[in-house]
Amino acid sequence: MQKDLPHGLKLAAVWLGMVLVLFLGFKAWERQQQQSRIQLQDGNIVLQRAPDGHFHWRGQVNGVEVDFLVDTGATRTALPEALARQAGLQPEGEVQSNTAGGVVQGWVARADISLAGGVSAQRLPVTVLPQLSSPLLGMDVLGRMHFSQSPGQLTFSAP
Repeated sequence: MQKDLPHGLKLAAVWLGMVLVLFLGFKAWERQQQQSRIQLQDGNIVLQRAPDGHFHWRGQVNGVEVDFLVDTGATRTALPEALARQAGLQPEGEVQSNTAGGVVQGWVARADISLAGGVSAQRLPVTVLPQLSSPLLGMDVLGRMHFSQSPGQLTFSAP
């Protein structure tokens, strides 16, 4: 003789299933939105402004997937320390960096950077900062290309 599950457990399982479907649907929509913010048009790379008001550029650091924040005010590309360690970067020296929050201590390493759209930089000197919240793509990479801004987009082209 088989016993049925209690009504409360059945109800909880149904709700849990619905929440899981909604969560997975939202994550799929979020990924599609992120991918559509980068487009190739007539040999140019066009970044669309994200809902947070910033421009983001998907890429990799030594093969580790990242979402760079495009920072035209940053001289050098900067990485959070946890990401640098995950990517296997080795310290080559200490550095002080002037940030909006003041002067911070970090270290310098070299990384292979590749960005969606085919842009790359090999053995690029990067700044690694322990308290940085997200990777910043600086002018050491951005300055190698011509770029222009129009409402809601940044357009990059090779020099």
